[in-house]
This record gives sequence, structure tokens and C-alpha cells, in this order.
Amino acid sequence: MPRPRVLVIDDEILVRSMVLDILDEAGFDVIEAANGREGLDLFAGNPTDVVITDILMPEMEGLETIAALRKLSPDVKIIAISGGGSAKYMEFLKISESLGAMRTLAKPLDADHLVQEVNTLLQTAVSH
Repeated sequence: MPRPRVLVIDDEILVRSMVLDILDEAGFDVIEAANGREGLDLFAGNPTDVVITDILMPEMEGLETIAALRKLSPDVKIIAISGGGSAKYMEFLKISESLGAMRTLAKPLDADHLVQEVNTLLQTAVSH
């Protein structure tokens, strides 16, 4: 049985590396992109079960990325992430939900919670 594939889109290499390590250890096949445009290119060429995207990034920010992912694949499971607990970041996470993110997480990410959220979305995908 193939490992579920997760695409991680974040401009911060340390965040991508941490998320990749967490998800790889949890049994996922992880691919990564440094911005939304790169992420969309990877997504188009690689069947992906879950996409985790940052909101604030250069090139193509996360809200635009989420909207574009929804157009490419209405059923894709998306988790939006953003830094800190400030009102500005929390507002971006709320907007991401209105654009199609199914879950939102604030940085710094908790490893167990991240794996739990990905697994929950995968179970949701299977039950359709």
C-alpha cells in the first residue's frame, strides 16, 4: 500500500524541514515547495493526498495558493499554517478556511497535533 503523499509549501526552510521530518517519521511520503507557484507546479505533476501551506510567502502567497489548488482539485485536503498568535495571522487563517482550507494550525507547530490533523483529513478523504 503506497504511503499517503503530503505536499508542504512554506518559504521558511526550517519549517519545511521540520514538517518533512515529522511526517516522514509518521509514515508519509512528503514533497516540498518554497512558495505557492512552485507548490502548484509540484501538485499538478504529483498526486497528493494532503497539502499543507503557509499563508505569508513571497512569489505566491498562501491564500492565492489555496484558491488555485481548489480550482485544480476540488477534493484536495488543505491545511493552512501561519506564524504566531497575533490577530493578523489569525485573521489570515480564518480567510484561508473560507477559501477551502479544511484545517488551520498556528506556528510553532506541535508534531503530534500535525500528524493527527493529517490523519483525520486522510480518513475524511477515504469516507467519501
